[in-house]
Amino acid sequence: MPFQETEYHPYDFANRRHIGPSPGEIAEMLAVVGAPSLDALIDETAPRGIRQARPLDWGPALSEQAMLVKMRDVARKNRPMTSLIGQGYHGTVTPPVIQRNIFENPAWYTAYTPYQPEISQGRLEALLNYQTMVCDLTGLDVANASLLDEATAAAEAMALCQRAARSKAGAFFVDRDCHPQTIEVIETRAAPLGWRVIVGDPFTELEPGEVFGAIFQYPGTYGHCHDFSEPIAALHGAGALAAVAADPLALTLLKPPGEMGADIAVGSTQRFGVPVGFGGPHAAYMAVRDALKRSMPGRIVGVSIDARGNRAYRLALQTREQHIRREKATSNVCTAQALLAVMASMYAVFHGPEGLKAIAQRVHRKAARVAKGLESLGFRVEPERFFDTITVEVGGLQGVILRAAAAEGVNLRRVGTTRIGIALDERARRRDARAIWAAFGGDAVDLPLEKEHRLPAELVRTSGYLTHPIFHMNRAEAEMTRYMRRLADRDLALDRAMIPLGSCTMKLNATAEMMPVSWPEFADIHPFAPAEQTEGYAELIADLEAKLCAVTGYDAFSMQPNSGAQGEYAGLLTIRAWHAARGEAERDVCLIPTSAHGTNPASAQMAGMKVVPVAVAENGDVDLDDFRAKVAAAGRRLAACMITYPSTHGVFEGTVREICEITHAAGGQVYLDGANMNALVGLARPGDFGSDVSHLNLHKTFCIPHGGGGPGMGPIGVKAHLAPYLPGRPGGAGRVSAADFGSPSLLPISWAYCLMMGGAGLTQATRIAILNANYVAARLREAYPILYSRDGRVAHECIVDVRPLKDRAGVSVEDVAKRLIDCGFHAPTMSWPVAGTLMIEPTESEPKAELDRFVTAMLGIAAEAAAIERGEMDRENNPLRNAPHTVEDLVGDWDRPYSREAACYPPGAFRVDKYWAPVNRVDNVWGDRNLMCSCPPMESYQEAAE
Repeated sequence: MPFQETEYHPYDFANRRHIGPSPGEIAEMLAVVGAPSLDALIDETAPRGIRQARPLDWGPALSEQAMLVKMRDVARKNRPMTSLIGQGYHGTVTPPVIQRNIFENPAWYTAYTPYQPEISQGRLEALLNYQTMVCDLTGLDVANASLLDEATAAAEAMALCQRAARSKAGAFFVDRDCHPQTIEVIETRAAPLGWRVIVGDPFTELEPGEVFGAIFQYPGTYGHCHDFSEPIAALHGAGALAAVAADPLALTLLKPPGEMGADIAVGSTQRFGVPVGFGGPHAAYMAVRDALKRSMPGRIVGVSIDARGNRAYRLALQTREQHIRREKATSNVCTAQALLAVMASMYAVFHGPEGLKAIAQRVHRKAARVAKGLESLGFRVEPERFFDTITVEVGGLQGVILRAAAAEGVNLRRVGTTRIGIALDERARRRDARAIWAAFGGDAVDLPLEKEHRLPAELVRTSGYLTHPIFHMNRAEAEMTRYMRRLADRDLALDRAMIPLGSCTMKLNATAEMMPVSWPEFADIHPFAPAEQTEGYAELIADLEAKLCAVTGYDAFSMQPNSGAQGEYAGLLTIRAWHAARGEAERDVCLIPTSAHGTNPASAQMAGMKVVPVAVAENGDVDLDDFRAKVAAAGRRLAACMITYPSTHGVFEGTVREICEITHAAGGQVYLDGANMNALVGLARPGDFGSDVSHLNLHKTFCIPHGGGGPGMGPIGVKAHLAPYLPGRPGGAGRVSAADFGSPSLLPISWAYCLMMGGAGLTQATRIAILNANYVAARLREAYPILYSRDGRVAHECIVDVRPLKDRAGVSVEDVAKRLIDCGFHAPTMSWPVAGTLMIEPTESEPKAELDRFVTAMLGIAAEAAAIERGEMDRENNPLRNAPHTVEDLVGDWDRPYSREAACYPPGAFRVDKYWAPVNRVDNVWGDRNLMCSCPPMESYQEAAE
């Protein structure tokens, strides 16, 4: 038989990695949808008037192997050094057991935000550990989990002070020893709100009666450790509040902010085992005294009970307040840094209080030894007492010493023109000390090895911390591995099943894309390392920006925003700066449809804009008549409109060009929320049909994983006229995140995705996302009304109306969501944007078999509701009202009027690989009435089990 070449279908390469349905399945699905071809379906769905003229193309797609080779070549252009620059970023050692079982484990990084607590108990426990750790270290009562970075957490602290202080002063005081990037972010946040920022010495220049609050750095950016009890007391006397930005590792040795009287503490937990990654992602923390807990931004994990009275965890208080309070929300925080907070919490569990203290003591001894050696060489070292950071006066030798240190493999910090900063860390070794001394001209320094201590005696910590038994568990690797596995098994992530959340785009995070994140060339680069050491990052970022410009039709991108909501805020600040530069600073009105994401109005308020809601027509479109009227009423005050496209209702509105034209004619700018870009890539470019600026959720459309609620990235693209006003550019919007590129160690994921898909692959992904959504809608249409479809077509998501079940059978949307857990699914987005509905986005990643399993589950639920309506099931005691069912439900006598099998194996559920929820339905009201946001004592677990 002659040798025959095997012909691979093009989908069998990169495209099939992310595109779930096979070519044969695509044909079957098109038949169900009633479209003769995929092209015909797209023509019926996406308006021709917005479609891009040329196909998306930047060359052939790369195979996994070719991409990894290219990524290695780029990575080699980064030079990981021993970076002792400090400034809030430190070398740390990620315990391999945490790196492999958390950081690199899809059970942790592919999970969604824990809005369905019954299937999130594992990560909720880990985050509760994090909150307990933060409360213990800071000496405060309540902590969140978590914020984006230390600088933005400090800005949130300022806003919290302004909301909660009795003082009505219009200024905020910032310790001059705060990290420079923190000061910049605070100034950016304050400017549009009209708050004055005063930077100075808290002991000589703080006037408590002139401010509503203040923030102090502890230890300071140059190493000083001060007791702020006196200025804090003075602030309280004037009705102002006090925040302290504190290093959590230092707090294992130093007096905590709570014991100084601080109202708020913020900081970064990066040095608790999270790679520095050129600036992020890292979990920032915020802790407050009890009286401020209901004003604190971000997500808070609380302890509650389930339907059986057993202990259960849930997100508490204002978890999704943006969707309720909109522009009156305490902040626009949406994405947390959950995965990184989990890593930090596990670092504390792994080391325990004694281990953390030992690490801190070693870091301090290293700093003291370096200082002693430099003093022996005749240099003046400041401060006299410090934790890990010193500053050395070198006069005109600064450049020479910095270059000499770099030649020895060590980066030091340039401070002004005559000083050098040195911040020791967990990774530093004795050879690094010798390299420092050599750079300062002391090759022959030979100090005795006795321990040197230079902590300020009056600030040595005497109180305990991490007393909960979880921080004293047996830390043998076997036990740690099993603990992390037990927590992971309690959760439902993408590695188990489809997560069909509308507007959240839970798609595949391919393993090959994730691998480079752990490489030292990306993970171990300091954000303020010299440019010649970061050429690989520069090449990657420049090429990714070019590809995103090609995708969107914009002319420039800023990678600084490190969440989608942060991108909204940055985009609006860019518009605001553009108006001001043109002498039209009075433009402050932002028009936002009532259907918009809740972060939209919250971001507009933060940007100093007045939010004016625009009505939505009955078919879900923006009401053009109301829009025109609001534009006319705003007049010369119109700054912008914010729209989402395709709309939040899951359809392509045919009037989008007209909305843009109306806005531009009135002198405004169009902000297009990029949350639904998964329906546009390769089909239409926002920059072509009238939008001026968009953020892109790289953690949605471009495959950065959600990580159980974070990390994320929200870079903004702009048209050329707005480019000079992007964050961080001279005369621009100002710094919005601590690092120049937000969370840059995530960017290899999106770049690899673009390289392996190619322009044609990305376009095909969009087409299949639309097909999958229409397939689900077509199969569910007879059992559930589909809202807002156009001629029977939806975009990449559809809204399923379950309100008729409530009317006919008393079955609520929550009952449906919890019953889906029994079927082994995370529920779709519940009750948003329309109360009592489910918004479903299957994404292009899901194969037909999984879509069919989900449809089977939804049809089974409809059948159960019909049985209730017919009187065949009890209206109160039925599988829907009692869902989710747990293994504990099966133990002992069964007294329910339906079978165990009906309870636990509904249609769609796997029988062999059944997912069992670890708790029954969680009581949200009980949790808010009995708020507990740190680890309860172990005896309470025993009580709950009895």
